[in-house]
Amino acid sequence: MKFVLVSGGVVSGVGKGIIASSCGLLLKTLGLKVTAIKIDPYINVDAGTMNPKEHGECFVLHDGGETDLDLGNYERYLGVDLARDNNITTGKVYQQVIENERKGKYLGRTVQVVPHVIDAIIDTINRVSKVPVDKSGEEPDVCIIELGGTVGDIESMPFVEALTQLRHRAGKNNFINIHVSYVPVVNGEQKTKPTQHAVKSVRSAGLIPDLIACRCEKPLEQGTINKVASSCQVEVNQVLAVRDMPTIYQVPLLLEEQGLLRELKETLKLSDVKLSPERVSSGQEVWAKWQKIVPLGYAETVDIVLVGKYIELHDAYLSVIKALEHSAMRCGRKLNLIWVDSEHLEEKTQKEDPTKYHKAWHDVCVAKGILVPGGFGHRGTEGMIRAAQWAREQKTPFLGVCLGMQVAVIEAARNLCDLKDATSEEFDANAEHRVIIFMPEGSKEKLGGTMRLGTRTTHFQPGSEFSKLRALYGEATSIEERHRHRYEVNPDYIDKLEQSGLIFIGKDDSGERMEVVEIKDHPYYVGVQYHPEYTSRVLDPSRPFLGFVAAAIGCLDEVTKEILKDAGVANGSTNGAHF
Repeated sequence: MKFVLVSGGVVSGVGKGIIASSCGLLLKTLGLKVTAIKIDPYINVDAGTMNPKEHGECFVLHDGGETDLDLGNYERYLGVDLARDNNITTGKVYQQVIENERKGKYLGRTVQVVPHVIDAIIDTINRVSKVPVDKSGEEPDVCIIELGGTVGDIESMPFVEALTQLRHRAGKNNFINIHVSYVPVVNGEQKTKPTQHAVKSVRSAGLIPDLIACRCEKPLEQGTINKVASSCQVEVNQVLAVRDMPTIYQVPLLLEEQGLLRELKETLKLSDVKLSPERVSSGQEVWAKWQKIVPLGYAETVDIVLVGKYIELHDAYLSVIKALEHSAMRCGRKLNLIWVDSEHLEEKTQKEDPTKYHKAWHDVCVAKGILVPGGFGHRGTEGMIRAAQWAREQKTPFLGVCLGMQVAVIEAARNLCDLKDATSEEFDANAEHRVIIFMPEGSKEKLGGTMRLGTRTTHFQPGSEFSKLRALYGEATSIEERHRHRYEVNPDYIDKLEQSGLIFIGKDDSGERMEVVEIKDHPYYVGVQYHPEYTSRVLDPSRPFLGFVAAAIGCLDEVTKEILKDAGVANGSTNGAHF
């Protein structure tokens, strides 16, 4: 096994995840099988209960694992399906060690950070790195490890020690450390002191950077590169100048230009890895597609409005943003995403701050498409309901995801079924018409890991042949998508809602849980209970998002015809995640 460690300096949020993902993609273009592990030093067992306004999006994996958003980057770039064990946290490690101690597995020894916690981390990395993550079912050749946090964090110390020991155990030519550091520009001068001190700190802790990726808003001057090389005891060619790019999808192109692949080949002796001609050809095909679909820019844009409740931190909707970008690129457009706080669409804002109210409604009214994403709690949902009503009545393309589907159902119940107090049990547990209810198998006491999580099957129903979404899935009879929710549509109201024109075209295995809703006589009005953004890929956009963006542009028919042509059949079955 070859290991590529991506670690950070004294500043977080400088792009370790994108550099790690780009590194994995470049290795994959050689025909190598690549997996990835993200280490998060926080004590939480997983990211499931974290506030999205503080931590960003919680990304859900196919096995239901709730993880850091960087695992979404790995999946999008590498086209793989990771599992919950690919996200290692302090909470998971200590939970495992304590459970082993309680079972007596340490045979009465004093349990300590060294060696027991360190060994648990190394054992987990070695085990997870060998798990197949693609359709080949074969063990990966290379494992990308991203160490979260910054230099000097107390909670990172056990992981730094474990990775230091892992490097020794892996042996020569099997481990490389890419250190990512920020080079600030002060009064026009590029400052290297933060990088010098960061490298000194990680060396004192035991990590030895082989490559230094210097992040900067502008291209690094040659003098800056020379100074970093001489001060950090590396060669000039071991310093990567990673400037800001128009899109993150161009970072792999930049790193390839900077010679990253050459350094990886040389240090890890990748020429010794035996690859079949088919795998080499497959890698070359991936790189050719990437270069084709990620140009420097598109002349035309598409205006999409996102009506959400966590818009202060855009990372709370990271996968949604990426799914929209993938779809826009597929349609040859640049995404212009307009952010609207759903509370600004409500009557109380009209009274308290008319300027915000009218600005929000102006953005909704002129947008080519309206997206309502997932979320939790009552706050801002009345604004979402009003946005769904506008999209339905004005024939504006609409996509509701999870909570977005539920507010579309509530809107239809109120305005089409004349159930004026229709709402969700989540918002009002005592309401007469609770068209959205709590799932029976859920738990209201224990929040972590108790939602309906992971990949589930959705079956398109008889009579759904009219569906625009079903056609986008290649006229499949069933699909598989990832879920994360506690509430569902109340089956008692299905008949009344369908009589009003809201058709539930997709249901779960039991036929009682609603998964997809669509309005027939509308350019594109779709709600999905699942989260299709989690399976969207750069080279393979999510179907609901692709249809939504294509409808907003006005090219839905062309995109659908292309998909049906690629499917090769008028009817069939597919997993729904890729085309």
